[in-house]
Amino acid sequence: MSQIITLEQLKSALDEKLSQGCRVAAPVLDGEFASFKEITKADQGSYEPRVAMQNSIKEFFFPKHETLFTFVRQGQDVVLTDAPDFEVDQIVVGARPCDAAALPVLDPLFGWDYQDRFFQQRRAKTTVVSFACVKSDAHCFCTAVGGSPENTSGSDALLFDLGDGSFEVRVLTDKGKALFEGKTTDSDKTGQSCDAPTVDFEVDKIADWIRANFASPLWEKISLRCVGCGACAFVCPTCHCFDMVDEGSYNKGKKVKNWDSCQEAMFTLHASGHNPRGTQGKRQRQRLSHKFVTYPDKFKFYLCTGCGSCSRSCGQMFGVRPTLEALDKEGVKAGQ
Repeated sequence: MSQIITLEQLKSALDEKLSQGCRVAAPVLDGEFASFKEITKADQGSYEPRVAMQNSIKEFFFPKHETLFTFVRQGQDVVLTDAPDFEVDQIVVGARPCDAAALPVLDPLFGWDYQDRFFQQRRAKTTVVSFACVKSDAHCFCTAVGGSPENTSGSDALLFDLGDGSFEVRVLTDKGKALFEGKTTDSDKTGQSCDAPTVDFEVDKIADWIRANFASPLWEKISLRCVGCGACAFVCPTCHCFDMVDEGSYNKGKKVKNWDSCQEAMFTLHASGHNPRGTQGKRQRQRLSHKFVTYPDKFKFYLCTGCGSCSRSCGQMFGVRPTLEALDKEGVKAGQ
């Protein structure tokens, strides 16, 4: 016996949470595009499974711009005040399984040698409701990194669109149970996801090739069409590079954390003028090495969920999947 909720019942549950002071983020339409945004009424959201989103739910756990502490000069002293704790309950609804799956991938990073309370508090206070995929496209490759169109990793509840204005609800955690308890009805209907995307490369073999081919000229060849804009990193659910800067004046200001990208030319530019990653080929090598060698060696996760957002957002149709395919074809299978 499955559990069913109608779209109107789902909206009612979200409105109830909003009335209680909970923050809610959902896909919001802007013309033909959809982005995850904070909403104040459930009707502002769009609740149909989507292949492509303009952003990731990552920013509701790891914001683009975040204050760490403020400072004020008082005579000869400087008074520091930590940013307040994140104490508001939060719901993110409409996540793709590949987006939600990034959260357990990032957990060990933000709880490694330094406990990042900002990320951890948001994780603890947030309920993630994902929609199983109803279709995939040529950019999807979740199966290559252990995912699927109905992957449950990182989700508190997974909803299957039944196509009749209702969803099958599969509760996965206590947080999911708290959100949906008493709001579903018994049914014999069962939802299903789309077929899994197909891939013809093996990530483990490509990772071995990367380890053995640091100086390969293939890096420069496959990166010629990359313009280094960094869009791939900003839509990626797992990219987490950031910079910390001071904003304000000598007397008063704040320390802030801003998103950054290893694909931008100034990311590794030294004060001397030297740049150890002075070409786009070297920067692509860093990106792929980090995702498929360095991070899994340290944290046992690929730093990629196969969502395809990078290549969808790229003006040159570049991204992780095209790069993996090129490395597989011209490196692994060609024996170079």
